[in-house]
Amino acid sequence: MKNNVDSESSKKDELEAILDNLPSDPARRKRILDYDPNIRDEVRRRYLLKGPFISRQLESSKHNYYTLLNASIDCVRFLLRQGLAFRGHDESESSNNRGNFLDRNLQLTSPVIQKDIINAAAVETLNAIMFDMGDAPFSILVDEARDHSVKEQMAVVLRYVDDKGQVIERFVGIQHVKSTDARSLKLAIDELFSRNGLSISNLRGQGYDGASNMQGEFNGLKALILKENDCAFYVHCFAHRLQLALVALAKNHVPVASFFFLVTRVVNIVGASCKRRDLLREQQHNEVMEALHNDELLSGKGLNQETTLKRPGDTRWGSHYGTLLSIISMFSSTIKVIEMIIEDGTYPDQRGEGNLLLAQVQSFDFIFCLFLMRQVLGVKNDLSQALQKNDQDIVNAMDLVKACKQQLQTMREDECEWETFLDKVYSFCGKHGIKIPNMDDVFVAQGKSQRRAEKITNLHHYRVEVFYTVIDRQLSDLNDSFIEVNSELLVCVASLSPDNLFSAFDKQKLLRLAKFYPRDFSERDVLSLEDKLDIYLNEMRSNSEFSQLKGIGSLAKKLVETGKHKTHASVYKLLTLALVLPVATASVERVFSAMNIVKNPLRNRMGDQWMNDSLLVYIEKDIFNSIGNDAIMLRFQNMRLRRGQLPSR
Repeated sequence: MKNNVDSESSKKDELEAILDNLPSDPARRKRILDYDPNIRDEVRRRYLLKGPFISRQLESSKHNYYTLLNASIDCVRFLLRQGLAFRGHDESESSNNRGNFLDRNLQLTSPVIQKDIINAAAVETLNAIMFDMGDAPFSILVDEARDHSVKEQMAVVLRYVDDKGQVIERFVGIQHVKSTDARSLKLAIDELFSRNGLSISNLRGQGYDGASNMQGEFNGLKALILKENDCAFYVHCFAHRLQLALVALAKNHVPVASFFFLVTRVVNIVGASCKRRDLLREQQHNEVMEALHNDELLSGKGLNQETTLKRPGDTRWGSHYGTLLSIISMFSSTIKVIEMIIEDGTYPDQRGEGNLLLAQVQSFDFIFCLFLMRQVLGVKNDLSQALQKNDQDIVNAMDLVKACKQQLQTMREDECEWETFLDKVYSFCGKHGIKIPNMDDVFVAQGKSQRRAEKITNLHHYRVEVFYTVIDRQLSDLNDSFIEVNSELLVCVASLSPDNLFSAFDKQKLLRLAKFYPRDFSERDVLSLEDKLDIYLNEMRSNSEFSQLKGIGSLAKKLVETGKHKTHASVYKLLTLALVLPVATASVERVFSAMNIVKNPLRNRMGDQWMNDSLLVYIEKDIFNSIGNDAIMLRFQNMRLRRGQLPSR
């Protein structure tokens, strides 16, 4: 039996060999009848394929396929860059709107084909990011949020320094996590690292918000990663800490808490309906036109545009600053809308609420807090905006926090600051007919027993109990929130700053900084660095190209630009390690904003892989745009067997 099987297998191999070695020259071919009957049809087919007409026909088919596939990729590229939907509700031939993809294409329209092209584009984009990063040390920025299908998604951004000395933050993937405990997140990160050939040994920083599953000392994601790599230092998001300081003030200071409660009610009642918003716009338009007529406002492109009261975000206290600015600029219009609600309100409770709110908004207390919180939030708004830059470095962030505290301290201690502030409040109250209390009179507290109330003047209340207390609490909360800034690691990092001709340079601190990274600096490297630092400092101070630098980011770029990063390789390595330390998780939060565009309520059934691929190319447009169609086409073609074949090149 075995011999028969072997014989049949041998015969089959022999026939296959004959088919594979058919002569191309017609003069050398045998008659079809001379071949084994089992392979005559296949021999005839292969001889036909070797004919010049069929060859030309096949080559033409390949070129047609190439043209169609290239057009499909162009179509996909356009839709991905815009974050648009591919499919239509009705894709039949008789439909008037077959969806974006079908209306721009004629063939290769299968959903499977679409997803394969998108995946090929995403893989090529991700490979380009990984190639750019190479073996450089990097940090991870991680956060979670729910998408429109109520799935918990974890987004990961990598931060590294490229070969030009530029800090880069790149989105590399979003992953559905069924559980948000630290171990589940760690497994998801390990999977992402494995899939992209990343090594945790190159990890030098972690950046998260303040959630306990992230920053827990013993069981948080931070701790689990530090167990594998003690050089992956954790930095709590600076922007999140700034927000915590503002939230603490709003919750713990009664006048400020009451003020923000009133602000929310004003925005809600004025913006409760389209009719009221139209009234507000109309009133504001009339006031602007009157001011322009009286030469009280300048006219020009971009000035005096139509606006409304900005609604503050619940989790973004920086947005409250914009709300306060809009209330100040539209105060008269807002008052008139509330007065109209009192006069024309449909229900008595609406008119009653409007009447009560009008009295509170037109009080000196409200205006005083309005200008005070506008000034405090204005100081922090600059810091908040600066922290959201992708290339922001840890040293500059520390300097910005310090400058913010110094500005608040100046407000607290400088007599002129108080006088200037009070003049602004008085001027605004006078313009809008708001009664100004006599500052020498006894302050009458609302809601307290007058017999038990402490006898203090209005001046003491507004200056000490409100103005000074608010600033003091902000300074205290900032110090508490940014206590990590004073840690030894960040103090050592600050010694790299080139500001004021490297005035912060401290040799011992830089040597200590190198010891924080035993994976990058051996004991021998540290000894060698000690000898090189003096040479480095002398050259930097004597070279005019380095005399006006601000921040370690500009120093790294200048070293690469001048080729000094090779001469002072050890110092440049310290710089790159400092630059990859994460500052804020703004890049990750932008991912979630993009996710709401790509996976919107009408596209909430998108699969996880499709959403990940679409997000990657949508967010990293600059990388995606640099990848040619041929690379995507080749990746697409090699993913699986295709009926169509590309022409040989």
